[in-house]
Amino acid sequence: MQLIGADLAIIWDDGKEGYISSEALRANSPSASVSGERDIFGTQYGGESGKDYSGVTIDSWTTVGNYATRFHFSDGHNTGLYGYELLRKLGGTL
Repeated sequence: MQLIGADLAIIWDDGKEGYISSEALRANSPSASVSGERDIFGTQYGGESGKDYSGVTIDSWTTVGNYATRFHFSDGHNTGLYGYELLRKLGGTL
């Protein structure tokens, strides 16, 4: 993984390359604070639907085990664990 401007570039083991903008990565955070949570009846609570992430950048990231990456964004968000399948999907390499 490498930052190129405001984009995250990823070269996978199979040689495919993916690029994800910081804004798209932030908007697709898999954390409950962004996507909300549903109860057993399907009622959604919380979430940041429709929020504008323009100008949000990636400050840093940390690897979590062998399965995910946690990004630290300029707006203070850092709770989403991005599995590698999600990163491949966001980067258009699935």
